[in-house]
Amino acid sequence: MKVYHGSYTVIHEIDLSKGELQRDFGQGFYVTKYRDQAEFWAIRKGNRKHTDSVVTEFEFDENGYEDAHFKVLRFNGYTNDWFDFIIQNRQSSKAFHDYDIVEGPVADDKIQNRIQRFIEGAITREGFFSQLIHPKPSHQICFCTVNSLKLLKRNNAKITFKIEDIAEPLVEQLMLDLQIDAIQAADMFYSSATFTQLANPDTKLYEQEWQEIYQMLMNDKNRNNAK
Repeated sequence: MKVYHGSYTVIHEIDLSKGELQRDFGQGFYVTKYRDQAEFWAIRKGNRKHTDSVVTEFEFDENGYEDAHFKVLRFNGYTNDWFDFIIQNRQSSKAFHDYDIVEGPVADDKIQNRIQRFIEGAITREGFFSQLIHPKPSHQICFCTVNSLKLLKRNNAKITFKIEDIAEPLVEQLMLDLQIDAIQAADMFYSSATFTQLANPDTKLYEQEWQEIYQMLMNDKNRNNAK
């Protein structure tokens, strides 16, 4: 499926760390199947930056929806579940879900204003949905993890990532399994052969699930202990 991202520049790199928090589906890289929607956002972002408006086209492998390697959440419309998920994301100062991909409708300016009024207690849930009559069709997919980006292709596009994003669950798991503190766990990770491989983008190790990388890390540890 062709999907589009509207911005003030061509997207040559995808860096999830640049995504804003407290967005509809959390921090991530957002695209839409509607080109006119991407063009609207491109114009908006371009005006803010006083630059051109650019739409970058990607090919999304929809087989990822059925692939057990990806945790997917899809909303078919403006439902109560969608509403609750949006509220949680907009009120959270950090990521609260672990989905790889989230798809659903967009909370546009008018809907955002109503959501804010709900958060402030100015309207009820029933009041919110009673005002939501025949909204313009909208669509967005949020790629929330490095793992999910392998489903998104663009010619000559380079995917960048921050090792820190992958390191966090690894270090936490080391602390739990080995009963060590954060400094010891971080030192073990950053001095490992696994980290050396991860730091080399050519290995594409960053495309693996963190659990698989963690197993490599433990194998490193066992080999070192056996010496």
